[in-house]
Amino acid sequence: MNDRNEQLNRIPLFQGLSLEEIAVLDQYLGEMELAAGEAVFREGEKGDFVCFVTAGELEVIKQSLNAGVTTMALLGKGRSIGEMALIDELPRSATVQARSDARLTLLSRSAFEALSREAPEIGIKILKHLARSLSLSLRRTSNTLSDSLDLMA
Repeated sequence: MNDRNEQLNRIPLFQGLSLEEIAVLDQYLGEMELAAGEAVFREGEKGDFVCFVTAGELEVIKQSLNAGVTTMALLGKGRSIGEMALIDELPRSATVQARSDARLTLLSRSAFEALSREAPEIGIKILKHLARSLSLSLRRTSNTLSDSLDLMA
């Protein structure tokens, strides 16, 4: 297994894929390099790709109601961002920018659709992991909201 395939195999969204499936998936992926401070995408833009941090660190920023900005998360190597873009066609919900020089691996919606047509078993595995990831995120958000409401009561 080469270094790139090893990196892909460590990404949660791709865990459970065989070495042969990782090699097929790799044909559908792109790459992006960013300088510190450069945006991956901005809140409100059309979302049409998910990205995976292979080097560096990203910052997720959300515009708040009072016209300020809040850092929602810092994402390092192996983390993903923009998963919802593979499913919905809604605008990005936050801005993501490079906190340091960074390198990303990209999977566009169109590449994912092509992969799913040509290798449906791989597409199904990725969708299952995506659904699990989004479900866990929703559970964490629900728990956080519940805890906040309890404190307010």
